[in-house]
Amino acid sequence: MSQEACITRVTNETNIQIAISLKGGPIKLKQSILPKGQKVVEGQTNVASQQTNSQIIDVQTGIGFLDHMIHALAKHSGWSLIVECIGDLHIDDHHTTEDCGIALGTAFKDALGAVRGVKRFGTGFAPLDEALSRAVIDLSNRPFAVVDLGLKREKIGDLSCEMIPHFLESFAEAARITMHVDCLRGNNDHHRSESAFKALAVAIKDATSSNGTNDIPSTKGVLM
Repeated sequence: MSQEACITRVTNETNIQIAISLKGGPIKLKQSILPKGQKVVEGQTNVASQQTNSQIIDVQTGIGFLDHMIHALAKHSGWSLIVECIGDLHIDDHHTTEDCGIALGTAFKDALGAVRGVKRFGTGFAPLDEALSRAVIDLSNRPFAVVDLGLKREKIGDLSCEMIPHFLESFAEAARITMHVDCLRGNNDHHRSESAFKALAVAIKDATSSNGTNDIPSTKGVLM
């Protein structure tokens, strides 16, 4: 299976398009939706853009710290990922963050396809300096999220700290996975958040790895 998907999500609040490949490798969008002023031009640096022999990552949501977190998630999950979003940031960061979580979860679910031949359950731990986070997921088709990051700041960059767990919850709901993400320790909210996204990436990579069969990993025989 290709494990690729391209999705669009258009509302009165946001316009989003995503291309994803869970196996990495080359991906592209048919056409960018971003205005020329928002696109990265030659000679400029986008910290959420990276191209290697195995992955293409380009995330532009209009919110720098959100781009950074999605970039970390894609990088350590082994995905190739392009995210473009035009949102109503003149209001605040809520609609853009929530809708990007929904769109990314939808793209992940579409790319994964039928849950069979994979481990289903995944666990990940990731440190970032003094911070340590744990993530446990189940490709259950029963969406539920418990997220406890213990963030204390109002914002990190232009992203409200309250929206960071909400992004993860929105992703889990749309991806139809059960997900627990906890920051176990740490003093710096940037570190706490980033370690959480990296731990989730490790857990996703674990859960979607092959179990050596083509079976549905459920005693019910179905995941629905």
